[in-house]
Amino acid sequence: MNGWLILDKPLGLGSTQGVSAVKRALREGGYGKAKVGHGGTLDPLASGVLPIALGEATKLAGRMLDSDKVYDFTVRFGVETDTLDAEGKVIAESEVRPSLAEVEAVLPRFTGAIEQMPPVYSALKVDGQRAYDLARAGEEVVLKSRAVTVFSLHSSPERGGGPAKPVEGLERGTVPPGQPLQHSPAASGTPPCSGEELQEITLTAHVSKGTYIRSLARDIALALGTVGHVTYLRRIKAGPFDLSHAISLDKLAEAAKARELEQILLPLRAGLDDIPALSLTPDQAGALRQGRVLGGIAADDGQYFACLHDVPVALIEVQAREGRVVRGFNL
Repeated sequence: MNGWLILDKPLGLGSTQGVSAVKRALREGGYGKAKVGHGGTLDPLASGVLPIALGEATKLAGRMLDSDKVYDFTVRFGVETDTLDAEGKVIAESEVRPSLAEVEAVLPRFTGAIEQMPPVYSALKVDGQRAYDLARAGEEVVLKSRAVTVFSLHSSPERGGGPAKPVEGLERGTVPPGQPLQHSPAASGTPPCSGEELQEITLTAHVSKGTYIRSLARDIALALGTVGHVTYLRRIKAGPFDLSHAISLDKLAEAAKARELEQILLPLRAGLDDIPALSLTPDQAGALRQGRVLGGIAADDGQYFACLHDVPVALIEVQAREGRVVRGFNL
């Protein structure tokens, strides 16, 4: 079992639990032991694409962690929480509700290379401790801003967003009574008018590694003269993998018990769709498997997915017609 299983991770499940679910499916299906790892952390309060690497694909998990991601997310205006999502306590309120035109006018300010302050409730480490552990203990958390890239950011009013509605009985320190932890934006038959005030809106963002969508939502709301938090977050693409590749945990378990996992396992190569292939002779493949430098390669400088026929041999780096192993595969 060497390749990729792409989970459509449900709410409430952490990435490590996703790995455990795959291991359990392999065990219950009678498959042999295999290395299993994930290719990109996805918070329990988020759903969507979670790449799971099996066997030799775990050697490429680091590249997947560094890949671009695409998210759909809903920003609810008027309330900011300490966690920047619907799970936290209310720390700020505003009566201001922006229009669709106003939202779309500020989005270009958050496109391209930007500086972003991560949420205090994050897995970043401060003096060796997780920021969220310090925050939950009531300690002051001081984080540094980081440079990230937002490749594209646009509104998707047909997938969410609607006219502003008054929220009654809101007490500081709690989310509105009856508000779900996370909801899927309901598609309305009539998108909001350009000048109509919005209670919330759904956006789609294509971002670099290290980008926090909760921080992006907070900063967009502040730029609109209000406050806000995320009520819905779904990863629709991670690196080369999107929802069309993803399966539910139920489908995973069914496929494992039916001994059909091979039918949904994506090949090792699927995680390297941006890397050109390089065909090897048997002698060249033998040299790379021994970790030797391969000379006389007629290829431009850069990384290549080196194969002997259809068998992956190594991810190599070519410089000045010499190839050196970056990651070797025992296949």
